[in-house]
Amino acid sequence: MIKKTLCFGTSAYLGVRNNQLVIKIPEVESNDGFTPEYKKLNERTIPIEDIGVVVLDNKRITITSGAIEQLLANNCAVITCDSKSMPTGLMLPLSCNTLQSERFRDQISASLPLRKQLWAQTVKQKIRNQQWVLSHYTTVETNCMRVMANEVRSGDTDNVEGRAAAYYWRHLFPDIPDFVRGREGVPPNNLLNYGYAILRAVVARSLVGSGLLPTLGIHHHNRYNAYCLADDIMEPYRPYVDELVLQIMREVDDYCELTKDIKASLLTIPTLDVQIDGKQSPLMVACRQTTASLYKCFAGEASSISYPSR
Repeated sequence: MIKKTLCFGTSAYLGVRNNQLVIKIPEVESNDGFTPEYKKLNERTIPIEDIGVVVLDNKRITITSGAIEQLLANNCAVITCDSKSMPTGLMLPLSCNTLQSERFRDQISASLPLRKQLWAQTVKQKIRNQQWVLSHYTTVETNCMRVMANEVRSGDTDNVEGRAAAYYWRHLFPDIPDFVRGREGVPPNNLLNYGYAILRAVVARSLVGSGLLPTLGIHHHNRYNAYCLADDIMEPYRPYVDELVLQIMREVDDYCELTKDIKASLLTIPTLDVQIDGKQSPLMVACRQTTASLYKCFAGEASSISYPSR
């Protein structure tokens, strides 16, 4: 089942009743001029079990602790945004798998050679997916990307990922001279930042659902990063966000600001169609397959991670 992604960009009151998320408009609730019947009509409910991601993008949103409790109990990722509508916080459940302690032990005890092999697989698939995007959205030569993917060795000690990324970003937006990918860079970096934040939340949610620690990465190890493993596993999924951004750029004249329509398009990331294990699947479902296969690698039941391919 595909979980819903909800984004609240205006003031709202979020509560819970009978396992339903209750959404009310504060202005209507506090206005004595409205009848109880009218206020009831302005109340909306959504089953908690149908929700996968909630984005809180307004400073006047009120959410009850009961609503947060039930959302997290349902393995829902709750994202908070800053005044520029950029995601800045992420809440996930502490426990969402009946075998969590056992899975933590398998993950923590994973050997260095295994983690290096898993990172090599991750980098290879990321480069292959980047190559597909370049070949379908630009006229640049992409065979070199295929060659680089085949050159990746255990642990990517030669930093092939970095060389591939330099080539990729230099050619992905031919109409933007000297484009540099960065959090504070020129548009469409703003679209990429927002899209990657949504993707990161989806991947982190899947990791928790598979009983894994999103903090303990196979490659990323920044001591200040609470989602190192999510940042590792999302790498092959990033090109799907890049492709969506390219499509948005073709459809709108001005993408310097994150408008309501642009954010609505980026919030479809969890439902994007991807190919994984020979089948088409929504990205959110594919992420769960990926994290489930990752655990099997930690447990010694498999030797490769299932990643989406183009």
